[in-house]
Amino acid sequence: MPKMKTHRGAAKRFKKTGKGQLKRYKAYKSHILTKKTAKRKRNLRKSSLISAADYKRVGKLLPY
Repeated sequence: MPKMKTHRGAAKRFKKTGKGQLKRYKAYKSHILTKKTAKRKRNLRKSSLISAADYKRVGKLLPY
């Protein structure tokens, strides 16, 4: 049985935390920033954890 390959696109978007949870970055921060408030842009800089509903699906893409 060959080794499973890591999905390289997912590897660039998600990181595993020390406890093994998956961290993600927020969307809507790449363009059309002039109409967004400073508070909204500041909050988009923060990372968050992926939802429980997506954990199994994303976890399969990152086996290691």
